[in-house]
Amino acid sequence: MVESPGDYPWSSHGANAAAASNPIVTPHPLYLALGKNSRQRASRYRESFREVLDGEQINEIRASVQTGTPLGNTCFKSEIEQLLGVKVGQARRGRPSKRKVVVG
Repeated sequence: MVESPGDYPWSSHGANAAAASNPIVTPHPLYLALGKNSRQRASRYRESFREVLDGEQINEIRASVQTGTPLGNTCFKSEIEQLLGVKVGQARRGRPSKRKVVVG
């Protein structure tokens, strides 16, 4: 969508990364937990955006968003299934594969 998170006009990134006051941005508890003061929080917030996602991670995020399924490991998905009482994740499409029978 944009080159930098701060370029997106509806993002709170500008307020959080620069510790700038914005009347429509309310600091989230997780943001507040990043540091003892606004300068420390802003620095740690900016640091969290330095990691670049690889193509596989981006594809996993896109697939999760497009299908409305949780993104996480098997343990996480099992916990979600227990909490919701329904199966989550993407089912394999098409007919089940035939079993190979080894004769010998």
